[in-house]
Amino acid sequence: MTPTVPLFLLLLGLIGAQATFDQRMAAAMASGLCKTRPTDLVFIIDSSRSVRPSEFEQVKEFLTNVINGLNVGPNITRVGVVNYASRVKNEVSLKTHHTKTALVKAVSKIEPLSTGTMTGLAIQFAQNVAFSEAEGARAKPDVSKVAIIVTDGRPQDNVKDVAQRARDAGIKIFAIGVGRVDITTLKQMASEPLDDHVDYVKSYSVIEKLTKKFKEVFCDPDPVSDLCATGDHDCQQVCISTPGSYKCACKDGFTLMDDGRTCSACGNAAIDAVFVIDGSKSVRPENFELVKKWINQIIDKLDVSDKNAHVGLVQYSSTVRTEFPLGRHSNKKDLKEAVKKMVYMERGTMTGMAIHHTVDNVFNIAQGARPGVQKVAIVFTDGRSQDYIGDAAKKAKELGLKMYAVGVGNALESELKQIASEPIGEHYFYTADFKAMSQIAKKLQINVCNDDPCECDTLVKFQKKVEDALQALNKKLETMSKRIALLENKIV
Repeated sequence: MTPTVPLFLLLLGLIGAQATFDQRMAAAMASGLCKTRPTDLVFIIDSSRSVRPSEFEQVKEFLTNVINGLNVGPNITRVGVVNYASRVKNEVSLKTHHTKTALVKAVSKIEPLSTGTMTGLAIQFAQNVAFSEAEGARAKPDVSKVAIIVTDGRPQDNVKDVAQRARDAGIKIFAIGVGRVDITTLKQMASEPLDDHVDYVKSYSVIEKLTKKFKEVFCDPDPVSDLCATGDHDCQQVCISTPGSYKCACKDGFTLMDDGRTCSACGNAAIDAVFVIDGSKSVRPENFELVKKWINQIIDKLDVSDKNAHVGLVQYSSTVRTEFPLGRHSNKKDLKEAVKKMVYMERGTMTGMAIHHTVDNVFNIAQGARPGVQKVAIVFTDGRSQDYIGDAAKKAKELGLKMYAVGVGNALESELKQIASEPIGEHYFYTADFKAMSQIAKKLQINVCNDDPCECDTLVKFQKKVEDALQALNKKLETMSKRIALLENKIV
Protein backbone atom coordinates (compact mmCIF):
# COMPACT_ATOMS: atom_id res chain seq x y z
CA MET A 1 0.00 0.00 0.00
CA THR A 2 2.98 2.34 0.49
CA PRO A 3 3.30 3.34 -3.22
CA THR A 4 -0.33 4.50 -3.22
CA VAL A 5 0.27 7.52 -0.98
CA PRO A 6 2.99 9.19 -3.10
CA LEU A 7 0.97 8.48 -6.26
CA PHE A 8 -2.13 9.99 -4.66
CA LEU A 9 -0.16 13.06 -3.60
CA LEU A 10 1.32 13.37 -7.10
CA LEU A 11 -2.15 13.31 -8.65
CA LEU A 12 -3.33 15.94 -6.17
CA GLY A 13 -0.31 18.07 -7.06
CA LEU A 14 -1.02 17.80 -10.79
CA ILE A 15 -4.70 18.64 -10.30
CA GLY A 16 -3.77 21.60 -8.11
CA ALA A 17 -1.23 22.90 -10.63
CA GLN A 18 -3.79 22.69 -13.43
CA ALA A 19 -6.41 24.42 -11.28
CA THR A 20 -3.94 27.22 -10.48
CA PHE A 21 -3.15 27.66 -14.17
CA ASP A 22 -6.85 27.68 -15.06
CA GLN A 23 -7.51 30.29 -12.36
CA ARG A 24 -4.69 32.49 -13.66
CA MET A 25 -5.99 32.09 -17.21
CA ALA A 26 -9.56 32.95 -16.19
CA ALA A 27 -8.35 35.97 -14.22
CA ALA A 28 -6.23 37.19 -17.12
CA MET A 29 -9.09 36.78 -19.60
CA ALA A 30 -11.60 38.46 -17.31
CA SER A 31 -9.37 41.43 -16.54
CA GLY A 32 -8.21 41.96 -20.11
CA LEU A 33 -4.57 41.61 -18.98
CA CYS A 34 -3.93 38.69 -21.26
CA LYS A 35 -0.69 39.05 -23.17
CA THR A 36 -0.36 36.97 -26.32
CA ARG A 37 2.80 35.00 -26.82
CA PRO A 38 5.10 36.05 -29.72
CA THR A 39 3.26 34.54 -32.69
CA ASP A 40 3.12 34.75 -36.47
CA LEU A 41 -0.57 34.07 -37.14
CA VAL A 42 -2.01 33.51 -40.62
CA PHE A 43 -5.74 33.09 -41.26
CA ILE A 44 -6.52 30.94 -44.32
CA ILE A 45 -10.11 31.68 -45.31
CA ASP A 46 -12.28 29.88 -47.86
CA SER A 47 -14.22 32.28 -50.11
CA SER A 48 -15.40 29.73 -52.68
CA ARG A 49 -18.77 30.13 -54.39
CA SER A 50 -20.50 28.08 -51.65
CA VAL A 51 -19.77 30.89 -49.18
CA ARG A 52 -22.51 33.50 -49.60
CA PRO A 53 -21.56 37.21 -49.34
CA SER A 54 -23.33 37.63 -46.00
CA GLU A 55 -21.54 34.53 -44.65
CA PHE A 56 -18.17 35.85 -45.81
CA GLU A 57 -18.87 39.04 -43.85
CA GLN A 58 -19.45 36.86 -40.76
CA VAL A 59 -16.06 35.23 -41.29
CA LYS A 60 -14.44 38.66 -41.43
CA GLU A 61 -16.27 39.62 -38.25
CA PHE A 62 -14.82 36.51 -36.58
CA LEU A 63 -11.31 37.46 -37.74
CA THR A 64 -11.79 40.98 -36.43
CA ASN A 65 -12.87 39.78 -32.99
CA VAL A 66 -9.93 37.38 -32.70
CA ILE A 67 -7.54 40.17 -33.74
CA ASN A 68 -9.05 42.51 -31.15
CA GLY A 69 -8.18 39.94 -28.46
CA LEU A 70 -4.50 39.86 -29.43
CA ASN A 71 -1.54 42.01 -28.45
CA VAL A 72 -0.70 43.07 -31.98
CA GLY A 73 2.73 44.52 -32.52
CA PRO A 74 6.00 43.97 -34.41
CA ASN A 75 7.57 42.19 -31.42
CA ILE A 76 4.51 40.25 -30.21
CA THR A 77 1.79 39.11 -32.61
CA ARG A 78 1.94 39.62 -36.36
CA VAL A 79 -1.13 38.73 -38.40
CA GLY A 80 -1.58 37.76 -42.04
CA VAL A 81 -4.62 36.70 -44.09
CA VAL A 82 -4.69 34.32 -47.06
CA ASN A 83 -7.89 34.24 -49.13
CA TYR A 84 -8.57 31.27 -51.40
CA ALA A 85 -11.00 29.64 -53.80
CA SER A 86 -9.69 28.22 -57.11
CA ARG A 87 -6.77 30.62 -56.70
CA VAL A 88 -4.95 32.03 -53.69
CA LYS A 89 -4.53 35.68 -52.75
CA ASN A 90 -2.24 37.05 -50.06
CA GLU A 91 -4.62 39.69 -48.68
CA VAL A 92 -2.62 40.76 -45.62
CA SER A 93 1.10 40.17 -45.18
CA LEU A 94 2.71 39.54 -41.79
CA LYS A 95 5.00 42.52 -42.40
CA THR A 96 2.34 45.04 -43.44
CA HIS A 97 0.16 45.99 -40.45
CA HIS A 98 1.38 46.19 -36.86
CA THR A 99 -1.67 47.75 -35.18
CA LYS A 100 -5.15 46.36 -34.58
CA THR A 101 -6.74 49.37 -36.26
CA ALA A 102 -4.80 48.87 -39.49
CA LEU A 103 -5.45 45.11 -39.47
CA VAL A 104 -9.19 45.48 -38.93
CA LYS A 105 -9.35 48.02 -41.74
CA ALA A 106 -7.49 45.66 -44.09
CA VAL A 107 -9.74 42.72 -43.17
CA SER A 108 -12.87 44.79 -43.79
CA LYS A 109 -11.80 45.40 -47.40
CA ILE A 110 -11.32 41.71 -48.33
CA GLU A 111 -13.74 40.50 -51.01
CA PRO A 112 -14.72 36.87 -51.79
CA LEU A 113 -13.10 35.17 -54.80
CA SER A 114 -16.23 33.04 -55.42
CA THR A 115 -14.82 30.12 -57.44
CA GLY A 116 -13.63 26.61 -56.46
CA THR A 117 -12.11 25.17 -53.26
CA MET A 118 -8.35 24.56 -53.54
CA THR A 119 -7.56 24.18 -49.85
CA GLY A 120 -4.33 22.24 -50.41
CA LEU A 121 -3.03 24.97 -52.69
CA ALA A 122 -3.84 27.56 -50.03
CA ILE A 123 -1.94 25.65 -47.30
CA GLN A 124 1.06 25.26 -49.60
CA PHE A 125 0.94 28.98 -50.41
CA ALA A 126 0.79 29.83 -46.73
CA GLN A 127 3.85 27.70 -45.95
CA ASN A 128 5.94 28.89 -48.92
CA VAL A 129 4.86 32.53 -49.12
CA ALA A 130 2.82 33.82 -46.18
CA PHE A 131 5.15 32.28 -43.58
CA SER A 132 8.32 33.36 -45.43
CA GLU A 133 10.78 35.89 -44.02
CA ALA A 134 10.20 38.01 -47.12
CA GLU A 135 6.57 38.43 -46.06
CA GLY A 136 7.44 39.23 -42.46
CA ALA A 137 7.66 35.85 -40.71
CA ARG A 138 10.27 35.64 -37.96
CA ALA A 139 12.82 32.84 -37.93
CA LYS A 140 13.13 32.79 -34.13
CA PRO A 141 12.67 29.75 -31.86
CA ASP A 142 10.49 31.70 -29.41
CA VAL A 143 8.03 32.81 -32.11
CA SER A 144 5.19 30.36 -32.80
CA LYS A 145 3.79 29.89 -36.29
CA VAL A 146 0.02 29.32 -36.32
CA ALA A 147 -2.46 28.91 -39.17
CA ILE A 148 -6.25 29.02 -38.68
CA ILE A 149 -8.15 27.53 -41.63
CA VAL A 150 -11.84 28.34 -42.08
CA THR A 151 -13.68 26.30 -44.74
CA ASP A 152 -17.19 25.09 -45.54
CA GLY A 153 -16.64 22.53 -48.27
CA ARG A 154 -14.78 19.52 -49.59
CA PRO A 155 -11.38 20.43 -51.09
CA GLN A 156 -10.88 19.88 -54.82
CA ASP A 157 -7.23 18.99 -54.25
CA ASN A 158 -5.11 16.94 -51.84
CA VAL A 159 -4.68 18.38 -48.36
CA LYS A 160 -3.26 15.48 -46.34
CA ASP A 161 0.33 15.55 -47.62
CA VAL A 162 0.46 19.33 -47.96
CA ALA A 163 -0.77 19.83 -44.40
CA GLN A 164 1.72 17.28 -43.09
CA ARG A 165 4.60 19.19 -44.74
CA ALA A 166 3.35 22.43 -43.18
CA ARG A 167 3.15 20.85 -39.73
CA ASP A 168 6.63 19.34 -40.20
CA ALA A 169 7.85 22.87 -40.96
CA GLY A 170 6.68 23.94 -37.50
CA ILE A 171 3.29 25.44 -38.36
CA LYS A 172 0.54 24.65 -35.87
CA ILE A 173 -2.73 24.26 -37.78
CA PHE A 174 -6.25 24.83 -36.45
CA ALA A 175 -9.06 23.68 -38.77
CA ILE A 176 -12.54 25.19 -38.51
CA GLY A 177 -15.32 23.54 -40.51
CA VAL A 178 -18.71 25.03 -41.27
CA GLY A 179 -21.95 23.39 -42.44
CA ARG A 180 -21.47 20.53 -44.89
CA VAL A 181 -17.70 20.45 -44.54
CA ASP A 182 -15.86 17.13 -44.77
CA ILE A 183 -14.80 16.30 -41.19
CA THR A 184 -12.17 13.80 -42.36
CA THR A 185 -10.45 16.55 -44.29
CA LEU A 186 -10.41 18.80 -41.23
CA LYS A 187 -8.65 16.06 -39.26
CA GLN A 188 -6.12 15.59 -42.07
CA MET A 189 -5.22 19.27 -41.89
CA ALA A 190 -5.17 19.91 -38.15
CA SER A 191 -2.32 19.47 -35.67
CA GLU A 192 -2.44 16.97 -32.81
CA PRO A 193 -4.25 16.57 -30.49
CA LEU A 194 -7.22 16.80 -32.84
CA ASP A 195 -9.67 17.59 -30.06
CA ASP A 196 -7.83 20.87 -29.48
CA HIS A 197 -7.25 21.77 -33.13
CA VAL A 198 -10.47 20.79 -34.96
CA ASP A 199 -13.68 22.77 -34.54
CA TYR A 200 -17.06 22.48 -36.26
CA VAL A 201 -20.02 24.86 -36.37
CA LYS A 202 -23.34 24.28 -38.12
CA SER A 203 -23.42 27.66 -39.84
CA TYR A 204 -21.40 30.84 -40.26
CA SER A 205 -23.89 32.66 -38.03
CA VAL A 206 -22.48 30.88 -34.96
CA ILE A 207 -18.76 30.94 -35.86
CA GLU A 208 -18.53 33.86 -33.44
CA LYS A 209 -18.74 31.32 -30.57
CA LEU A 210 -15.17 30.25 -31.32
CA THR A 211 -13.74 33.70 -30.58
CA LYS A 212 -13.32 32.98 -26.86
CA LYS A 213 -11.49 29.72 -27.59
CA PHE A 214 -8.87 31.42 -29.74
CA LYS A 215 -8.39 34.24 -27.27
CA GLU A 216 -7.53 31.55 -24.72
CA VAL A 217 -5.28 29.74 -27.22
CA PHE A 218 -3.11 32.82 -27.65
CA CYS A 219 -3.33 34.04 -24.07
CA ASP A 220 -0.25 33.95 -21.83
CA PRO A 221 -1.61 34.34 -18.27
CA ASP A 222 1.82 35.19 -16.85
CA PRO A 223 2.54 38.83 -15.93
CA VAL A 224 2.54 41.16 -18.92
CA SER A 225 5.61 43.23 -19.68
CA ASP A 226 5.60 47.00 -20.27
CA LEU A 227 3.83 47.04 -23.64
CA CYS A 228 4.43 50.77 -24.08
CA ALA A 229 8.18 50.28 -23.72
CA THR A 230 8.27 47.36 -26.16
CA GLY A 231 6.13 49.16 -28.71
CA ASP A 232 3.45 46.48 -28.61
CA HIS A 233 0.46 48.82 -28.54
CA ASP A 234 -1.80 50.54 -31.06
CA CYS A 235 -1.99 54.03 -29.56
CA GLN A 236 -1.79 56.71 -32.23
CA GLN A 237 0.00 59.30 -30.08
CA VAL A 238 0.67 58.58 -26.38
CA CYS A 239 0.88 55.19 -24.61
CA ILE A 240 0.53 55.08 -20.80
CA SER A 241 1.58 51.89 -19.02
CA THR A 242 -0.82 50.31 -16.52
CA PRO A 243 -0.39 47.07 -14.52
CA GLY A 244 -0.32 44.33 -17.13
CA SER A 245 -1.71 46.52 -19.90
CA TYR A 246 -1.77 50.09 -21.25
CA LYS A 247 -4.12 52.93 -22.12
CA CYS A 248 -3.92 55.56 -24.84
CA ALA A 249 -3.87 59.34 -24.56
CA CYS A 250 -3.39 62.30 -26.88
CA LYS A 251 -1.07 65.29 -27.11
CA ASP A 252 -2.26 68.77 -26.12
CA GLY A 253 -4.83 70.09 -28.56
CA PHE A 254 -6.04 66.61 -29.56
CA THR A 255 -9.01 64.57 -28.34
CA LEU A 256 -9.11 60.79 -27.78
CA MET A 257 -11.71 59.23 -30.07
CA ASP A 258 -14.34 56.61 -29.14
CA ASP A 259 -12.07 53.74 -30.22
CA GLY A 260 -9.73 54.59 -27.32
CA ARG A 261 -6.70 54.62 -29.63
CA THR A 262 -6.84 57.40 -32.21
CA CYS A 263 -6.73 61.17 -31.72
CA SER A 264 -8.57 64.00 -33.44
CA ALA A 265 -7.35 67.56 -33.85
CA CYS A 266 -10.86 68.90 -33.35
CA GLY A 267 -14.27 68.11 -31.94
CA ASN A 268 -17.31 67.37 -34.01
CA ALA A 269 -16.84 69.25 -37.28
CA ALA A 270 -19.78 70.36 -39.41
CA ILE A 271 -20.66 68.33 -42.48
CA ASP A 272 -23.32 68.34 -45.19
CA ALA A 273 -24.05 64.74 -46.27
CA VAL A 274 -26.47 63.75 -49.04
CA PHE A 275 -27.64 60.22 -49.88
CA VAL A 276 -28.33 59.70 -53.59
CA ILE A 277 -30.45 56.55 -53.76
CA ASP A 278 -31.30 54.35 -56.76
CA GLY A 279 -35.07 53.71 -56.81
CA SER A 280 -35.18 51.86 -60.14
CA LYS A 281 -37.40 48.82 -60.70
CA SER A 282 -34.45 46.39 -60.49
CA VAL A 283 -34.02 47.19 -56.79
CA ARG A 284 -37.43 45.65 -55.90
CA PRO A 285 -39.66 46.80 -53.01
CA GLU A 286 -38.30 44.45 -50.34
CA ASN A 287 -34.71 45.51 -51.05
CA PHE A 288 -35.67 49.19 -51.12
CA GLU A 289 -36.86 48.75 -47.52
CA LEU A 290 -33.42 47.34 -46.65
CA VAL A 291 -31.81 50.39 -48.24
CA LYS A 292 -33.94 52.69 -46.06
CA LYS A 293 -32.94 50.74 -42.94
CA TRP A 294 -29.29 51.03 -44.00
CA ILE A 295 -29.59 54.82 -44.30
CA ASN A 296 -31.15 54.99 -40.84
CA GLN A 297 -28.34 52.89 -39.38
CA ILE A 298 -25.96 55.59 -40.59
CA ILE A 299 -28.13 58.42 -39.26
CA ASP A 300 -28.14 56.72 -35.83
CA LYS A 301 -24.43 57.38 -35.49
CA LEU A 302 -24.32 60.92 -36.91
CA ASP A 303 -24.11 63.96 -34.66
CA VAL A 304 -27.20 65.54 -36.20
CA SER A 305 -27.72 69.13 -35.04
CA ASP A 306 -27.96 72.68 -36.33
CA LYS A 307 -24.20 73.14 -35.92
CA ASN A 308 -22.84 69.73 -36.93
CA ALA A 309 -24.25 67.12 -39.33
CA HIS A 310 -26.94 68.09 -41.85
CA VAL A 311 -28.42 65.34 -44.03
CA GLY A 312 -30.26 65.46 -47.36
CA LEU A 313 -31.85 62.66 -49.40
CA VAL A 314 -32.28 62.27 -53.16
CA GLN A 315 -34.03 59.38 -54.93
CA TYR A 316 -33.72 58.71 -58.63
CA SER A 317 -34.94 56.37 -61.36
CA SER A 318 -35.96 57.77 -64.77
CA THR A 319 -36.37 61.11 -63.00
CA VAL A 320 -34.83 62.69 -59.89
CA ARG A 321 -36.59 63.75 -56.72
CA THR A 322 -35.25 65.56 -53.67
CA GLU A 323 -36.91 63.73 -50.79
CA PHE A 324 -35.74 66.37 -48.32
CA PRO A 325 -33.03 69.07 -48.54
CA LEU A 326 -30.09 69.71 -46.24
CA GLY A 327 -31.04 71.23 -42.91
CA ARG A 328 -34.78 70.54 -43.04
CA HIS A 329 -34.53 68.03 -40.19
CA SER A 330 -32.26 68.96 -37.29
CA ASN A 331 -32.63 65.78 -35.20
CA LYS A 332 -32.31 62.05 -35.81
CA LYS A 333 -35.91 61.20 -35.03
CA ASP A 334 -37.31 63.48 -37.73
CA LEU A 335 -34.65 62.39 -40.21
CA LYS A 336 -35.39 58.71 -39.73
CA GLU A 337 -39.13 59.23 -40.03
CA ALA A 338 -38.60 61.12 -43.28
CA VAL A 339 -36.46 58.28 -44.64
CA LYS A 340 -39.13 55.71 -43.73
CA LYS A 341 -41.75 57.72 -45.65
CA MET A 342 -39.72 57.71 -48.87
CA VAL A 343 -41.87 56.13 -51.61
CA TYR A 344 -40.21 53.74 -54.06
CA MET A 345 -40.15 55.24 -57.61
CA GLU A 346 -39.63 51.95 -59.51
CA ARG A 347 -38.53 52.99 -63.02
CA GLY A 348 -35.22 53.48 -64.89
CA THR A 349 -31.65 54.22 -63.73
CA MET A 350 -30.44 57.75 -64.58
CA THR A 351 -27.47 57.95 -62.23
CA GLY A 352 -25.73 60.75 -64.16
CA MET A 353 -28.85 62.92 -63.99
CA ALA A 354 -29.11 62.27 -60.24
CA ILE A 355 -25.53 63.38 -59.60
CA HIS A 356 -26.06 66.53 -61.71
CA HIS A 357 -29.22 67.30 -59.71
CA THR A 358 -27.44 66.76 -56.40
CA VAL A 359 -24.53 69.04 -57.32
CA ASP A 360 -26.62 71.85 -58.84
CA ASN A 361 -29.71 71.79 -56.61
CA VAL A 362 -29.08 70.02 -53.31
CA PHE A 363 -25.54 71.28 -52.55
CA ASN A 364 -26.85 74.77 -53.20
CA ILE A 365 -26.72 77.50 -50.57
CA ALA A 366 -30.25 78.57 -51.50
CA GLN A 367 -31.42 75.00 -50.71
CA GLY A 368 -29.73 74.69 -47.32
CA ALA A 369 -26.09 73.86 -48.08
CA ARG A 370 -23.63 75.71 -45.83
CA PRO A 371 -20.59 77.58 -47.20
CA GLY A 372 -17.23 76.39 -45.90
CA VAL A 373 -18.60 73.03 -44.72
CA GLN A 374 -17.26 69.67 -45.92
CA LYS A 375 -19.71 68.22 -48.44
CA VAL A 376 -20.15 64.49 -48.96
CA ALA A 377 -22.38 62.51 -51.33
CA ILE A 378 -23.04 58.78 -50.90
CA VAL A 379 -24.36 57.40 -54.20
CA PHE A 380 -26.14 54.05 -53.99
CA THR A 381 -27.01 51.98 -57.08
CA ASP A 382 -27.80 48.38 -58.00
CA GLY A 383 -27.28 48.44 -61.77
CA ARG A 384 -25.85 49.99 -64.93
CA SER A 385 -26.71 53.65 -65.46
CA GLN A 386 -28.85 54.45 -68.50
CA ASP A 387 -27.06 57.77 -68.99
CA TYR A 388 -23.47 59.01 -68.92
CA ILE A 389 -22.12 59.61 -65.44
CA GLY A 390 -18.55 60.76 -66.21
CA ASP A 391 -19.18 64.50 -66.60
CA ALA A 392 -21.45 64.73 -63.56
CA ALA A 393 -19.01 62.83 -61.31
CA LYS A 394 -16.07 64.88 -62.57
CA LYS A 395 -17.89 68.15 -61.90
CA ALA A 396 -18.82 67.05 -58.36
CA LYS A 397 -15.25 66.19 -57.47
CA GLU A 398 -13.86 69.37 -59.06
CA LEU A 399 -16.23 71.38 -56.85
CA GLY A 400 -14.74 69.68 -53.78
CA LEU A 401 -17.43 67.10 -53.01
CA LYS A 402 -16.20 63.90 -51.43
CA MET A 403 -17.95 61.16 -53.42
CA TYR A 404 -18.64 57.66 -52.11
CA ALA A 405 -20.07 55.02 -54.45
CA VAL A 406 -21.93 52.01 -53.04
CA GLY A 407 -22.92 49.21 -55.43
CA VAL A 408 -25.10 46.14 -54.90
CA GLY A 409 -26.05 43.25 -57.17
CA ASN A 410 -25.62 44.20 -60.86
CA ALA A 411 -23.84 47.50 -60.23
CA LEU A 412 -20.79 48.00 -62.48
CA GLU A 413 -17.44 48.43 -60.76
CA SER A 414 -16.25 50.66 -63.60
CA GLU A 415 -19.12 53.10 -62.93
CA LEU A 416 -18.58 52.99 -59.16
CA LYS A 417 -14.92 53.87 -59.69
CA GLN A 418 -15.92 56.77 -61.98
CA ILE A 419 -18.12 58.19 -59.24
CA ALA A 420 -15.71 57.65 -56.33
CA SER A 421 -13.22 60.21 -55.05
CA GLU A 422 -9.49 59.51 -54.77
CA PRO A 423 -8.10 57.25 -53.49
CA ILE A 424 -10.70 55.24 -55.41
CA GLY A 425 -10.16 52.04 -53.45
CA GLU A 426 -11.29 53.79 -50.25
CA HIS A 427 -14.35 55.47 -51.75
CA TYR A 428 -16.22 52.74 -53.58
CA PHE A 429 -17.80 49.60 -52.14
CA TYR A 430 -19.61 46.64 -53.59
CA THR A 431 -21.59 43.67 -52.30
CA ALA A 432 -23.57 41.09 -54.24
CA ASP A 433 -26.25 40.81 -51.56
CA PHE A 434 -28.58 43.52 -50.22
CA LYS A 435 -28.58 41.71 -46.87
CA ALA A 436 -24.85 42.34 -46.51
CA MET A 437 -25.20 46.12 -46.91
CA SER A 438 -24.72 46.81 -43.21
CA GLN A 439 -21.16 45.52 -43.55
CA ILE A 440 -20.39 48.26 -46.08
CA ALA A 441 -21.17 50.76 -43.34
CA LYS A 442 -18.23 49.41 -41.35
CA LYS A 443 -15.87 49.88 -44.29
CA LEU A 444 -17.09 53.42 -44.87
CA GLN A 445 -16.57 54.23 -41.20
CA ILE A 446 -12.96 53.11 -41.32
CA ASN A 447 -12.12 55.00 -44.50
CA VAL A 448 -13.58 58.38 -43.61
CA CYS A 449 -11.30 61.31 -42.66
CA ASN A 450 -7.93 59.98 -43.78
CA ASP A 451 -6.55 63.41 -44.69
CA ASP A 452 -7.74 66.16 -42.34
CA PRO A 453 -9.61 64.84 -39.29
CA CYS A 454 -11.29 68.23 -38.84
CA GLU A 455 -12.99 67.91 -42.22
CA CYS A 456 -15.43 65.22 -41.31
CA ASP A 457 -15.15 63.67 -37.87
CA THR A 458 -18.93 63.36 -37.71
CA LEU A 459 -19.51 62.03 -41.22
CA VAL A 460 -20.41 58.40 -41.00
CA LYS A 461 -19.86 56.86 -37.55
CA PHE A 462 -21.87 53.78 -38.30
CA GLN A 463 -22.95 51.31 -35.66
CA LYS A 464 -20.52 48.46 -35.24
CA LYS A 465 -23.26 45.88 -35.30
CA VAL A 466 -26.98 45.93 -35.75
CA GLU A 467 -27.05 43.86 -32.57
CA ASP A 468 -25.78 46.86 -30.59
CA ALA A 469 -29.04 48.66 -31.28
CA LEU A 470 -31.05 45.58 -30.40
CA GLN A 471 -29.19 45.17 -27.12
CA ALA A 472 -29.90 48.80 -26.22
CA LEU A 473 -33.59 48.27 -27.02
CA ASN A 474 -33.68 45.11 -24.90
CA LYS A 475 -32.21 47.00 -21.95
CA LYS A 476 -34.91 49.66 -22.27
CA LEU A 477 -37.60 46.98 -22.41
CA GLU A 478 -36.17 45.25 -19.33
CA THR A 479 -36.16 48.54 -17.44
CA MET A 480 -39.75 49.26 -18.45
CA SER A 481 -40.80 45.74 -17.40
CA LYS A 482 -39.25 46.22 -13.96
CA ARG A 483 -41.02 49.56 -13.52
CA ILE A 484 -44.35 48.05 -14.54
CA ALA A 485 -43.85 45.19 -12.08
CA LEU A 486 -43.11 47.66 -9.27
CA LEU A 487 -46.24 49.66 -10.09
CA GLU A 488 -48.37 46.51 -10.12
CA ASN A 489 -47.00 45.52 -6.71
CA LYS A 490 -47.82 48.94 -5.31
CA ILE A 491 -51.37 48.75 -6.69
CA VAL A 492 -51.85 45.30 -5.16
